[in-house]
Amino acid sequence: MPLGSGDAAVTECVMHELAAPRTGELKAILATFLETIIGAVGAAAGVVHLVSPDGHALQIMCSAGVSAELQKEAESFVDQNCERSNIEGKLDRVACAAYVGTCATRQNGNHERSSFQSLITASLETPGYPGTSVGVLNLFFDAPREVSSGAMHTVAAFAEMMGAVIEHTRINREGHRTELLAERRVIANDIHDSLAQTLTFARMRISLLLEAIRTGNELMANKYTRDIDEALEISQKSARELITDFRSELNPGGLLASLEDLVAQFRERNNIVLEYKNRLVDLALPIEHEIQVFNIMREALTNIGRHSGATHARLLVDADFGYYIFTVEDNGVGAHTFAPVEGHFGVMIMRERAQRIGGEIKVESAIGSGTQVQLSFPEPSSDWRTASE
Repeated sequence: MPLGSGDAAVTECVMHELAAPRTGELKAILATFLETIIGAVGAAAGVVHLVSPDGHALQIMCSAGVSAELQKEAESFVDQNCERSNIEGKLDRVACAAYVGTCATRQNGNHERSSFQSLITASLETPGYPGTSVGVLNLFFDAPREVSSGAMHTVAAFAEMMGAVIEHTRINREGHRTELLAERRVIANDIHDSLAQTLTFARMRISLLLEAIRTGNELMANKYTRDIDEALEISQKSARELITDFRSELNPGGLLASLEDLVAQFRERNNIVLEYKNRLVDLALPIEHEIQVFNIMREALTNIGRHSGATHARLLVDADFGYYIFTVEDNGVGAHTFAPVEGHFGVMIMRERAQRIGGEIKVESAIGSGTQVQLSFPEPSSDWRTASE
């Protein structure tokens, strides 16, 4: 088989399967690789085995071209072909070929009547742990044949890529679990910092209110009643914000794509000319940063649409001296952009969001001069990528 055609098959399979990695679909991905390599080298069947979690056995992961009748026969080759197969992780990296009838370690079988007359086997190793096998790729042929160096090269290339896919998928799974646990911690912290503390305050005021009623202190009873009412109002607002946070779905393209969606929605819903300027070529942030920035910008634009009376507004994304800067401004009435009740809580919540990512909110507003809301926060340290991958 020409070497070039094998390399083309490798490239096509890799481009198709890794263009959009799919966490949790390891079996399906390996099966696609297996079917492709079988066709590339003209094999009759193939089996992929992975080392068991305890490291003491090889377990079948996927197979192709192997009927139920031939399953046991294929299995019998796994630990016996040419003294190459070893579950302790010492398989040679380079693929080897063997004629079944001459394999000295093949035992307890009639080779002349075997459905498989020759095979190619290769170790599957992950890039992170070179020299340590995580599995075996076996390709079976229904007739004795001399395997060309080109075919061997192709099999070795596929084995290398399959090992990379195994490691990539496992890392993705671990990263996904880490993200889920982090999300649970974020939810717990948000509930504690906003809802739980405010409700605790309200409950304490209820005790004081009951005491004031018992003693006939009408002045203090009225005060505690107002405190409780305000606490419940804050709690209701916090609950709505939490629900919004955890329901919101960022664009899979990231924060910049999400902001473009936000701008498009604003333009559809308002008769206000919104200018959007992004001065960043690329923006990669932790998911927590993206969520907080997106919600701050949405809150600011929502208030412009509802209360500013503006005809023009602008959203500017920029960076300066290690800080990211997001600015929303309008030419509206100014001081009334943030309505008394909703605006009070809106600014407060925006500032709380900014603090969670180490940033701050500046609001400048004057009657007749419009309003400017600016979020700034430091660029996250470079190690956040390592922690989230």
